Amino acid sequence: MTERFSAREAIALAGDDFRELPVPMREFKPDGPLSWQGYDDSRRRALTRTGEDESVVCGTAVIGSTRAVLIAFEFGFLGGSLGERTGDRVEAAYTHARAHRLPVVSLVATGGSRMQEGMLALTQLQRVARQSALAREAGLPQIAVLRDPTTGGGWATLGAGADVTLALPGAQVGFAGSRVRPSDADPAAYTAEAQMAAGAVDAVVREEELRETLALWLTLLTAPAAEAEGEVEGEVEVEVEVEVESEAASRGEVEPVPPPAALGAPGLPATGWDAVRHARSPERPRAAAYLDAYFSRRAAISGDRCGGSDDGMLCGFGSGPAGRTVAYAAQCGTATRPAGYRTAARLIRLAGRLGFPVLTLVDTPGAANDAQAERQGAGSAIADLFAAVATARTPVTTLVIGEGGSGGALALAAPGNTWATPDSYFSVIAPELAAAILKRPASEVRDTADQLRIRPQDLVELGVIRGIVEHAGR
Repeated sequence: MTERFSAREAIALAGDDFRELPVPMREFKPDGPLSWQGYDDSRRRALTRTGEDESVVCGTAVIGSTRAVLIAFEFGFLGGSLGERTGDRVEAAYTHARAHRLPVVSLVATGGSRMQEGMLALTQLQRVARQSALAREAGLPQIAVLRDPTTGGGWATLGAGADVTLALPGAQVGFAGSRVRPSDADPAAYTAEAQMAAGAVDAVVREEELRETLALWLTLLTAPAAEAEGEVEGEVEVEVEVEVESEAASRGEVEPVPPPAALGAPGLPATGWDAVRHARSPERPRAAAYLDAYFSRRAAISGDRCGGSDDGMLCGFGSGPAGRTVAYAAQCGTATRPAGYRTAARLIRLAGRLGFPVLTLVDTPGAANDAQAERQGAGSAIADLFAAVATARTPVTTLVIGEGGSGGALALAAPGNTWATPDSYFSVIAPELAAAILKRPASEVRDTADQLRIRPQDLVELGVIRGIVEHAGR
């Protein structure tokens, strides 16, 4: 179990220059709205113990060089539970964020809704959810940091509902708290690490790395040209009052990014089978190499938010050409699983809301086609990615860097703005499978590859791709 921090300690861990927001005043009758006997005494003891008069502390702070609204839960105050006054403060914090166009960082540590306020406490989740939705519509980034514990409604709203969800190692994370789970429940399933494996958390971040990680995320998600404009001046950090971009810049307002330069062999393949052979070569550069060459720094998201993750699909945001923030989704040469397609769709929609262009790298023999993939909804996941690309609010640029295997690759490709490297191919189906479907012997696979016209130069001639990118050395 991770160390438990107070709200003020968590704030100090994340940023500097904290400025607490004015506290909305709500008068309670004795023992609260339900007249719960002893409630006032419990609140007084919590105040004495923590120095706080409610379960959440809200204000602004500078994280890296970006000012953000912070919502920090105090678990020592009645288990960080949400009551009406908690809802008041969270709503006021989000209102301030929208008025000043600031990103929101939630430092969550809560056991859920406050029993002493009954259903009035539970309905605060609707208030919080609405505020989060309004911030989303306004194009304001939301980052959650899951502390120990993060359970109940706090997890189901501010935690799981954030654009980027980080967690401290060993933190207890789950909708069900420890006292309400089945007696035989495996406690390991209710951890930050387990939630990341299940696709619900983007990264588990050590305490000493939290500030730097938050600073990178805020820079990427609020200042597309921050690196070009300069975040430092004469080696002295300068606080930047970031005005976040509008909700979803249209295609006309955001320019597409150029495709990366080719990193592999520069020569074009002579035959279709040569194209297949080059794309399948173990020496060919993979997605990670292209991302490292294209971005000066990047931060990854992970998981489809519905139970899965796929290491074969790299997604995130990076500082690209001229310091522009660019969202990326890149296949790594493996058969893409349903969780990979869903994560890419999540990435493209988030980029659209925040106004960032997208780069996709295609490299897969095709969609995973095992029984488990079918049970996980491969068809619907691929359909969802097709829809995300087709309706993307910001421009998508695609580069085929290896194998382009059927619809499992095409789902990630931008119509009208797809490019290819010399050592790649794109095909309706793998030549071996095409020959099998046509009932041809194995000896005719190479001829079938030629007939399919899958070489990069064939794809240009057919109008399937815009062009072949030049080698980085040229």
